[in-house]
Parts: sequence; C-alpha cells; structure tokens
Amino acid sequence: MICGVDEAGRGPIAGPVVAAAVILDPERPIEGLNDSKKLSEKKRAKLSTEIKEKALYWAIAQSDPDEIEQINILWATMKAMQRSVEALPVAPSKVLIDGNRVPELNVPAEAIVGGDASEACIAAASILAKVERDRQMLEWHERYPEYEFHKHKAYGTARHIELLKKYGPCPIHRRDYKPVREALANL
Repeated sequence: MICGVDEAGRGPIAGPVVAAAVILDPERPIEGLNDSKKLSEKKRAKLSTEIKEKALYWAIAQSDPDEIEQINILWATMKAMQRSVEALPVAPSKVLIDGNRVPELNVPAEAIVGGDASEACIAAASILAKVERDRQMLEWHERYPEYEFHKHKAYGTARHIELLKKYGPCPIHRRDYKPVREALANL
C-alpha cells in the first residue's frame, strides 16, 4: 500500500496546480511509466487510462489560482498533494512524494528528489496529474481562446506573455506571478 504523489502546474502563470496520488497493484504492472515530462502527450494519455484501470487506488486534487494567490504556490502544492492522499478510499501505509518537501499527512511519508523517474508509483501520479491539468487547460482554452492555452498550457512562453500583455489577465491567471503583475500594472 505504497502511494506515490506528484503534481503538475507549479510553473505556469495561469490555472490550477494539480496533484495525484496512486497506489499501484503489484499484480497488474504497467509498462512505460516514467516522469510525465519525458513522455509524449499521446503516451501520457494512453498510460493515464491504463493507470486508472489497473491501479488499486488513485485520486486527483488541486489548488485553484485564488488559493495559490492566497497562500503561495508552494503551500498550494502541498495542499493539493495532501488532498489527493486524503481522497484515496484507503489510507496508504507510506507515501512517496516527488520533490524535497512532504505535505502534512497522517501517514508516514518520504520526499524523493527525482522520484518521478525512479519510483513507478510517483511516475504514475505524475502522469495522472499532468494529463488532468492539460485537460483542464484545453477547457480553459475554449472559454478564453485569445490566450492559446491549448498550445502552451499556461506556461510563461514568449507567445503567452505577448497575449497576456495584449489582452490583460483573465480570471485564471495567477496575479502574484511577475508577468501577470506586470500586465496588470500596464492596464
């Protein structure tokens, strides 16, 4: 009952930070698990479906831009991770977290730097979190097409910054991030 936890979306300048918790089934191995950033979008989507089918348990949680603004991205990430573990229908015996910090949990936990590349359960969580966040950004693109979220998923690319300057921030932009603050100052 080892649970892997990872997040997606700490770096973007808009949208939520999404965390996933996964307890893999040792009887149903999943081939190709890796850090989500090292996989193609197509491979992530395929693995996400397989993880949801084969894992013993999985859960996804998030912190939205308002919460990120209120408590900062680090603590919002910790909250999302905590919520993902708490959303599991069973308490894991131990939680392995990608990174160097452990959120407040009621079970033993260990932070592993680079864990998404070394621990299958963390890699699975990385994939679920990334696929869910990307899915949400495609939905936000439908609502705010002028920002082209479908292309950059809200990362601070040159094109995104250009569009941010042109249109100003939308409700999902993280107002405490420098490019968004600068765009607000120039309105």
